[in-house]
Amino acid sequence: QVKLVESGGGLVQPGGSLRLSCAASGSIFSINFMGWYRQAPGKQRELVAAIHSSGSTNDADSVKGRFTISRDNAKNTVKLQMNSLSPEDAAVYYCKTEGNYHDMRRFDAWGPGTQVTVSS
Repeated sequence: QVKLVESGGGLVQPGGSLRLSCAASGSIFSINFMGWYRQAPGKQRELVAAIHSSGSTNDADSVKGRFTISRDNAKNTVKLQMNSLSPEDAAVYYCKTEGNYHDMRRFDAWGPGTQVTVSS
């Protein structure tokens, strides 16, 4: 099993910044995809940003220029730097990863989520 541990959520004022971190552990052979999703009350879960094993990234239009995703392949961690936060960014943020176990079976794991609140 792969376990994801998220950290870094909390309360921030509009215009402020937060950095989310996610660490994957378990019998991991390789990670092909690491991403951050978010879900606000009454809304569907949406992709915020993702980074692939190649290093390529993709971001939601709503966060372009404000959020930056990065990963440390050696540590199986992914971070999301969030700047210029607005109340519209408030949501539960979830980390997701996809990859292979040592026996080459594929895995797909989600973190428990971390709350981001943007309010004055």
